[in-house]
Amino acid sequence: MIKRTLHFGNPAYLSKRNEQLLIELPDTINLGGKDNKRSVPIEDIGIVILDNQQITITQAAIAGLLQNNAAIITCDHTHHPVGLFLPLDGHDVQSERFRYQIEATQPLKKQLWQQTVSAKILNQAALLNRRGIEVDNLVHWAKSVRAGDPDNFEGRAAAYYWRYLFGVKANFFRRRDGEPPNNLLNYGYAILRAMVARGLVGSGLLPTFGIHHHNKYNAYCLADDIMEPYRPYVDELVCEILDDGENFDFLTTEIKTLLLSIATRNVHWDKDTSPLMVGLQRTTSSLAKCYEGKSRKIIYPLMPMPKNKPTRFDELI
Repeated sequence: MIKRTLHFGNPAYLSKRNEQLLIELPDTINLGGKDNKRSVPIEDIGIVILDNQQITITQAAIAGLLQNNAAIITCDHTHHPVGLFLPLDGHDVQSERFRYQIEATQPLKKQLWQQTVSAKILNQAALLNRRGIEVDNLVHWAKSVRAGDPDNFEGRAAAYYWRYLFGVKANFFRRRDGEPPNNLLNYGYAILRAMVARGLVGSGLLPTFGIHHHNKYNAYCLADDIMEPYRPYVDELVCEILDDGENFDFLTTEIKTLLLSIATRNVHWDKDTSPLMVGLQRTTSSLAKCYEGKSRKIIYPLMPMPKNKPTRFDELI
């Protein structure tokens, strides 16, 4: 079932009662005649975003959310995510899966990274194709990725992708501290990263130990790996915001609301579609099976391509 994403951008007092998250807003906030107190079943919540410096949340509420495998994101005064709370115990056989993950061989990791990069490049190609850009080179690179991506096809694809995604005249450079719409991408990726980390914990895996990323200062290396093929879904959402003529110099409440919809955005599989948050659980579960030796393939969604282009990951390997 798709879990709810709750964003709190105003002062609020959050507490727990009878397995409900109680939300109390100050009387100074006008809700158009609606009651300033409401509740949401904790079991229905997947992500909570605390985006105001005057939010108070009780220990009971935090514990209740984490016990139900919800992720809690906290933002700084600039409204950018800076912290992530995740459950410590997210699966019945967690210690066994930790062991499989830690003991994963280097050849297995390189094969998993090969699949990840191929899926990412193909999704980038699909998005560019929808925007009228030639993508034969990207499809060729996706097919050519070797174990561990020693030829750096991911980097080649990224250079081409960012050059054309928003149009050549946009003169866009993808940098975390770059000019807008980098701010929209940063926010969307932060939400996506939290969802991936939540999915990994729910599958009994450690978000810290990656298959490719290995920065000792990064606590979410595996989340950063697995989110790569999902990034184009955020990029597509940002493109839609820009195409609609929204002022993207600042992260307005309206833009944040649009970016938060990434959790319910449909992703495509061989025979069906599912909300992205549900799809992430499918991906992380398949990764756990790879670590256990029960499978050799991570299941990633792929954006639809024209009929004359590969539409299934099987056709790329």
